[in-house]
Amino acid sequence: MNLSEKLKFSYQPKHLAVKLSSKGEQYVVKGHPWVFSNSIVKINDNANTGDLAIIFSKNKNKVVGIGLYDANSPIRIKIIHNAETKAEINAEFFHHKIKVALDKRSELLETNTNSYRLLFGENDGFPSLIADVYNKVLVVKLYSEIWLPYLEPIIISLQQVSDTETAVIRLSRSLLNSKNHAFKDGEVVYGSLENEVVEFIEHDVRFSANVIKGHKTGYFLDHRENRRRVGELSKGKTVLDVFSYAGGFSVHALANGATEVTSLDISKQALDMARENGKLNVYTGIHKTISGDAFVEMMNLIKRGKRYDVVVIDPPSFAKQQSDIELAKKKYTQLAELGIQLIAKKGLLVLASCSSRISAQSFFDLNEHVLNSQSLLFETYLKTTHDIDHPVTFTEGAYLKCGYYRFLE
Repeated sequence: MNLSEKLKFSYQPKHLAVKLSSKGEQYVVKGHPWVFSNSIVKINDNANTGDLAIIFSKNKNKVVGIGLYDANSPIRIKIIHNAETKAEINAEFFHHKIKVALDKRSELLETNTNSYRLLFGENDGFPSLIADVYNKVLVVKLYSEIWLPYLEPIIISLQQVSDTETAVIRLSRSLLNSKNHAFKDGEVVYGSLENEVVEFIEHDVRFSANVIKGHKTGYFLDHRENRRRVGELSKGKTVLDVFSYAGGFSVHALANGATEVTSLDISKQALDMARENGKLNVYTGIHKTISGDAFVEMMNLIKRGKRYDVVVIDPPSFAKQQSDIELAKKKYTQLAELGIQLIAKKGLLVLASCSSRISAQSFFDLNEHVLNSQSLLFETYLKTTHDIDHPVTFTEGAYLKCGYYRFLE
């Protein structure tokens, strides 16, 4: 079955005329990509997921934005175009947006890197859609049914612009249970895939991703620049990589001449991947792994008197919802306190967060409060956020932050 046959859908999206509350309209005019259901004042009665929502200003009947209607989400309209310029939503429209997205990543692609995020959801004008490239394999992850009527031209354009040979569809949990498409998670919809584990290069270092069964699209690309930097700072050092997953920080450290690297993760499967990723590169250091709960295992290391020149702590999101925020802050505090106890003299502590509900400022303030409460002198060496292929165009689009803290004694 070819791509066209795989992506045939009978539903033809309609145009909806929409008017919003003054506050909702103001958000759209300012470029915010979300319209919540309680902001909609007037809309067609027969609206369906995937319909084009044409948003008119309340008073002047002027178009202020165009979005896709999502009947299954409290974010009822997801904006794909603000009305500073006129637009016809067709294959050419999506192709142009994808080319613009690639241009934003041109600086990254001048390095020895062939893995990158080509579309970062709302931030590239494709809400609820992610497109990642691993060497010659394109992986498209869908988080909403809004894209089903438009997928064929989008995937064709993504494949052409990225010059990939294979395209894979990954589905969010809500899409897995949908009866409005015939896709399977991990289905190859263009080209062929000899091996579901795809090798790629990230700043001269070799990795692999399982594009069919791996988390998200197969790998976490967002920390790329931090991994490169930690690698450079690890030459001749001992390194502890906490929540290591597939060994991103660990492998960069090994490839850059770390003498000993310990990868710690609760998943034995992830540690297997970390070891395999390490073997894709030439290194002389020792690669150790510890399987277990990070909090427990860090305490065990402290009790054994272990110390490391570089400690990286990059946990999963602790704040999936608003009610999780205070507990998340407690966990970040605890991790920072444990990290301090594992740092060797004049060592480097790297603390990261991917919880979007905790702002970068709040996270950095929390880290410095913990560090200031202990007796060792330190300096804030660096604070980073998103890499170039994860651009942020609205407040809620920001989630990644990373602080580097160097101890002076």
